[in-house]
Amino acid sequence: MLSVVIFLVAAPFAKVQLQRVWAFIPAYESALVICDLVTASLLFGQFHSFHVRSLYVLACGYLFTALTACVHLLTFPGVFDTGGMLGAGPQTTAWLYMLWHGGFPLFVIAYALLRRSATDDVLPTRRTSLMIVLGALLVLAVVVALALVATRYHDMLPNIMTADRYTPFMLSVVGTVWCLSLLALVVLWYGGARSLLDLWLVVVMWVWVVDVALSAMLNGGRFDVGFYVGRLYGLLASSFVLMVLLAESGMMYSSLLDMMERLRRINLTDGLTGITNRRAFDAELLLEWRRALRGHAPLALLMIDVDYFKAYNDTHGHVAGDSCLRAVAQALAGASHRAGDMVARYGGEEFVALLPQTGLADAELIAQRMRLAVADLGIPHGGAAGWPQVTVSIGVVSASCRAPDAEAGQAAQQQPPSTLLVEAADKALYVAKSSGRNRISANGLRVQDTHALHPA
Repeated sequence: MLSVVIFLVAAPFAKVQLQRVWAFIPAYESALVICDLVTASLLFGQFHSFHVRSLYVLACGYLFTALTACVHLLTFPGVFDTGGMLGAGPQTTAWLYMLWHGGFPLFVIAYALLRRSATDDVLPTRRTSLMIVLGALLVLAVVVALALVATRYHDMLPNIMTADRYTPFMLSVVGTVWCLSLLALVVLWYGGARSLLDLWLVVVMWVWVVDVALSAMLNGGRFDVGFYVGRLYGLLASSFVLMVLLAESGMMYSSLLDMMERLRRINLTDGLTGITNRRAFDAELLLEWRRALRGHAPLALLMIDVDYFKAYNDTHGHVAGDSCLRAVAQALAGASHRAGDMVARYGGEEFVALLPQTGLADAELIAQRMRLAVADLGIPHGGAAGWPQVTVSIGVVSASCRAPDAEAGQAAQQQPPSTLLVEAADKALYVAKSSGRNRISANGLRVQDTHALHPA
């Protein structure tokens, strides 16, 4: 609608002659060439990814417009040479404009027909790179051939320009070019917009129709209102699809990041219980261990085991056992309220809780809260004599780094493996289970300047 308004406002003044601004042509066509080349590159990239023939044809179309615009710029009289470069004649630039604006709609029509046909199939991956190279070479050959016709053999072409004004024969030539643009618009419209790219191509072809009408049909020649406004329309048309492709690339990249994040979470989540899995725990333990050594901060670890779980599984079955583990995991996770704490499934019926910046006394309180949270579930056991409901035993260990500040750098290089903390927690768990289960056993540890783990 905005294009219609601007067209209706500019059309009555299309033949009003304006000042010759020689910098306009190189500025306008340089921007147009860059936009078309980037668009062609993005479309070739999409073709290489999706292997769809229609994208290949459209990419060749944009490459055609970019290369033809380059030749048009070099041959435009008065820009780089009085009569234009490449041996151009008085008719060369005008005919190149017609070939340029008549050729692109043919590519768009082919694109639209391919989108509607069954031949727009997926190609083998190994052929796409070769097709891109061959397509680019073919388009280059076509542009070179058209440039030779318009330059070396320009005397054989009908006269459509006299100085800077159009001849009567120009109307029939530009009418044909305009009809091709209109035909491309109609084919796209009735083919149905199957994608965002299709929708914006409809807009592009409408702007292309306005461009040709203002700059070659309704105006009188070069450097009038129609000449300037029509070419500005053409620059807009070249940027529409580029903006859409860049926006789609941004959205695809964002979707890819979201998918990678979801996959990362899936890979770091235990499939049964929904809490963190062993892989994520191992990575986080190493990270927190190094951080505790650098900052001389305490680090606590709880090793948790479901009491008599094998007997529970044998009595109630694996489905009930899985349900029990899920309930226990959620109770343990709910009992840890701090953002930096991690509760993970270590394996089988064993769980771990990693508590950064936590001393032994605080770790015991959290362990007691977890033990009571599981007991409050009230899950009937019945698999072991004298054990009416599901409970857990917990081994608690808290390590503190006592390395002197002067040796902090050496401590970072000679730090003991974090698995020693797991071993200490496992020993504490063994004590809790040996003492009757459904209880906790705590052990304080310290890392001295010898970088070994010792009982406190």
